[in-house]
Amino acid sequence: MRTKKTVNLLAALVVLGLAVWGYLFHGDVLLPFDRKRSDLMFKIRGAEPVDPRIVIVDIDEKSLAEMGQWPWPRWKMARILRRLTRARAAIIGLDVVYSEPDGSSPGRLFKAYGIARRAPDYDADLAEAIAHSPTLVGYLFDFESDRSNTEALPDIPYLFIERGKPPGKEFLLEARGITLNIPPIQKAAYSGGFFNTLPDSDGIVRSVPLTVRYQSMLFPALSFEIVRALRQSRRVVIDYSPTGVTAVELGPERVPTDRFGRLLINYRGPKRSYPYVSAVDVFEGRAPAALFDGKIVLIGASAAGLMDLRPTPFDNAFPGIEIHATVVDNLLNRDFLSVPDWIEAFDIGVMAAVTAAMLLLFTYASPLVSGFFSLLLLAGFYLFAYRMLFGEHILINTLFPSLLIVTLLALFSVSSYFFEYRVKELLRRKFSKKVSPQVVDELLRHPSETFETRQKEVTIFFSDIRHFTAIAEKLGDPKTIVEMLNGYMTPMADIIIASQGTIDKYIGDAIMAYWNAPGDIPHHADRAVRAALAQLRRLEEVNRTFRAKGWPQLAIGIGIHTGTVIVGEMGSKGRSDYTITGDNVNLASRLEGLNKHYGTRLLVSEATRNRLAGSYTLREIDTVRVKGRRHPIRLFEILAKGAPDPALAEELARHAKALALYRDGDFEAAHRLFVELETAHPCRLYEVFLARTREYMRRPPERFDGIYSFREKL
Repeated sequence: MRTKKTVNLLAALVVLGLAVWGYLFHGDVLLPFDRKRSDLMFKIRGAEPVDPRIVIVDIDEKSLAEMGQWPWPRWKMARILRRLTRARAAIIGLDVVYSEPDGSSPGRLFKAYGIARRAPDYDADLAEAIAHSPTLVGYLFDFESDRSNTEALPDIPYLFIERGKPPGKEFLLEARGITLNIPPIQKAAYSGGFFNTLPDSDGIVRSVPLTVRYQSMLFPALSFEIVRALRQSRRVVIDYSPTGVTAVELGPERVPTDRFGRLLINYRGPKRSYPYVSAVDVFEGRAPAALFDGKIVLIGASAAGLMDLRPTPFDNAFPGIEIHATVVDNLLNRDFLSVPDWIEAFDIGVMAAVTAAMLLLFTYASPLVSGFFSLLLLAGFYLFAYRMLFGEHILINTLFPSLLIVTLLALFSVSSYFFEYRVKELLRRKFSKKVSPQVVDELLRHPSETFETRQKEVTIFFSDIRHFTAIAEKLGDPKTIVEMLNGYMTPMADIIIASQGTIDKYIGDAIMAYWNAPGDIPHHADRAVRAALAQLRRLEEVNRTFRAKGWPQLAIGIGIHTGTVIVGEMGSKGRSDYTITGDNVNLASRLEGLNKHYGTRLLVSEATRNRLAGSYTLREIDTVRVKGRRHPIRLFEILAKGAPDPALAEELARHAKALALYRDGDFEAAHRLFVELETAHPCRLYEVFLARTREYMRRPPERFDGIYSFREKL
């Protein structure tokens, strides 16, 4: 068990170390797999209410059908902006870039053909509409090439401050090129921002950079600029830690970001969660002005042909304009997702806690229970991650803890199987020749308890061949002696094992066995006594076989005692055995030896007699005090199973009466009865009591308590 704990601990530490190493140094590679889990959580959560202050004016299929193909003449967009301004829109975000002059403008056409007459200039018309409306224009950054359509960069009407930036390190995204609106339109706007939506490596848009560096200057995202303009903040502070950006401060409000200054988007639901108004309805004046009164209006395209559809956790074709609307919603309501700068320590702590929980499970519970609770732990962890995501708006890593649980479950299951197999094999080797198959099966069901040292009540059995030394000398040939001994031991051992006893050891020609250990054996005293009676009967068959071979006849003595012993694995560090020890073991051995004194074959102690549930023919032998024990014990001889026949019953009754007279100190009366018994039924037992009563009649003891003390070692 201790070896299994050590192996599991080392395996857990190695797996935890690998997981932490992968998380710290290769987490970006596996990040898309982790984000897939948060995507699933969004779908499980479903749609949430959106901010009613946000409205999307959509360049949709209907608008293209009625107003013509894109790009429209810019006077049309100018009319839309003027109508929104008259409807008292609070702010308008334009998710469109006009990077080239309007080729359909009459003034531009007349000039191209050298016609000298005044004509409408659609670019100037749009610029004038932007200048007299709360419109923020959009532009695009190029992160692949340094192509640019302008030499002048947009003016930023506020101050960017970078606070605590580590020297020589860059964390914000850096653009190589920029695509701006043509100067008249760009300069007409109060401000603007980029509307790039940068997907993760798997193509899904889960975050937006709040600011991008270009030519050593910082520029805001359009969605971020909309919120800044609404709040009229005069400065934006970017906070750093040694690991990267921690937050972007917008006035008194702090917006947590990831280390690259990106805001994690808390999507509200599938596409069209926000109210959409077709651009043509605004253009034609069909949209009620109340829809836009005091609202944040974002103008963008959902028409498939305009290529502004992006994959998100909810949809594979999510309008880019709605991504910006969601970011504005997140910023206004401060329920954006975040990855705090302490998240690495937190994630590692979670991995350590998961590892500790798995280690405790597989150390102190069964493999089946451990596997079940491991799955519960995995489910509980995902519930915790879900709560962190939508309750605390903190995105934690789910990939590495879940991989830890699955990996440790597999490793610990293999370890449990391996060690369980080893324990089973050890048990089979130790007990297959000592106990019955039923006992082995019971041990295999509870292997962890088998070798634990503990106190337990058992019934102890000792048997010994009488005068075996003389028999061996008579036979002479060692091979014959071994063959004879095996011929006796094999059936005796089979009887013990068949009765669910455990053979502890063979001591020369003696057998030591016990019942009720290592597993619990009901009626263990009866099983021991019945096994002993079966051995005495089987010995008669063995002797007939020996007689046919010309071998000497065997006689045995058996002693049985029931008591509490110490049970467990004992021995030296390098060599040990499962056995029992204690004073009661010695007493059982002494009982076997007393058979020689009394001429009996099967002696049991009073403790064993009291635990017998079956019916047996018993004869009380004596009450003695053996060497090494202060307390006396009552001895009983078991003659057979069941009630005695009438003749034997009469003899036993007369013996009981003679024994009672002896204990009362009436040695003369006892002597007369023992004479009668010995005359009718000659045996060693009656000779012992005749000799003892004669001695007491000749030299009466001063105080007699009926207990006979053996001074010599038996």
